Amino acid sequence: MELDQLELNTTVDEAEKTKPYYTALIGWSVQAIEAAARMNRPFIVVGPSEFESYAEKHDIPFVGWDFNKLNEGSDQLYKQLKEMGAELAVPLYEECVEWAGALNARFREDPRVFNRSLLLRDKGMMKRKAQISGIKVGVFEEAHDKEDVERFLKRVNEALLKLEGDHLDPIHVKPLDKAGSVGHLAIYNNEDIEQIQDTDFPLLMESHLDGQEFSCEAFIHKGKVRFLNITEYVKLGYSNFVPASPALEEKRPLIERAVQQLVDAFEIEYGVIHPEYFITQDGTLHFGEVAARVPGGHIFELIERAYGFSAYEAQILCSDPNTTEEEIQELFPDPYDYQNYAGCLMVHPHVDYVEDLKVPEELEDHPYFEKHDMFTPPQGKVAERVGFGNHYGTIFFYGRDSEEMTDLLKTYEQYNFYV
Repeated sequence: MELDQLELNTTVDEAEKTKPYYTALIGWSVQAIEAAARMNRPFIVVGPSEFESYAEKHDIPFVGWDFNKLNEGSDQLYKQLKEMGAELAVPLYEECVEWAGALNARFREDPRVFNRSLLLRDKGMMKRKAQISGIKVGVFEEAHDKEDVERFLKRVNEALLKLEGDHLDPIHVKPLDKAGSVGHLAIYNNEDIEQIQDTDFPLLMESHLDGQEFSCEAFIHKGKVRFLNITEYVKLGYSNFVPASPALEEKRPLIERAVQQLVDAFEIEYGVIHPEYFITQDGTLHFGEVAARVPGGHIFELIERAYGFSAYEAQILCSDPNTTEEEIQELFPDPYDYQNYAGCLMVHPHVDYVEDLKVPEELEDHPYFEKHDMFTPPQGKVAERVGFGNHYGTIFFYGRDSEEMTDLLKTYEQYNFYV
């Protein structure tokens, strides 16, 4: 998308502005819709057209939009939302980030807002910006074909002084603009390169980063991190809990400084970001990547369970430049003020065809168990997993001990719920 396709020369007389103004939720999330409704905040949903009938049934103001298609009529979205009284756009998932950025650039009359949104969507640009800003990252390059990947794998291992016959250190490849782990592959040898789909190019290649991987959810207003959650990954894409265990949480001051450095470097003013880092035992932090939308892994739900505030409401408030300092102070608790850990396990069948769902009594009887929403697929055939999505239900836990939480998540990640 080019910003000139969403022209900046339209001005609206102050007297014509609609008050109270509307918030445009870009994408689709029932939780975000419910949050906006609880806040008694006028809102419009801009989402895929397949949700239009649901929106009509529930009296949700709705504009159908194809986020993957850009044409000469794209400017009509801004004009339509402006006529409806919208002055703020909040992105709900990956493909909506640059659309929200383009709209907010118009609403705020600041084209740099759009440029920053592109920075948060392109993994190559993201890494270059981080490196230029002095943030520690791995070695990386962009690839346009499989030969580029083969050369990068060779060069990285030459730099590591690998000899013929040694096991190679892996590299990681990711499509530049895909969400999360979609298209992510670890490449250990030239044979692995053949797994890469031609449609994944161009992609980012990077060296393997050692250490514990974790994520942060930073709520930002006026360029400052107002609340920082640290999510501990037990197994990436399968299980995590909030807040982090004491061993990781004790690194909070270091992590807070790193996230604020990222916010300053990327000139992020408002909203939520979801950066991922790797930390070694000596406290060295490497930046992985960052997204500017609702995180996966049910993290917003876990934050609410652990800390008692709605992360969806917080995202809307932090995205709005008009939110007052008093509202920010009233919203967020002290990050050390929690009683228990909230965790979840995202379940995917270990088989290709499902006949039944079996939930063991010892799971449901465990004091940390809260609920699950696992289901048996009606066709029985298990869909191929895309990235870390397409899970067949989630088990939610809540309890006082992080080690017990970790053991539970590890134990049931191996369990065959689907037979």
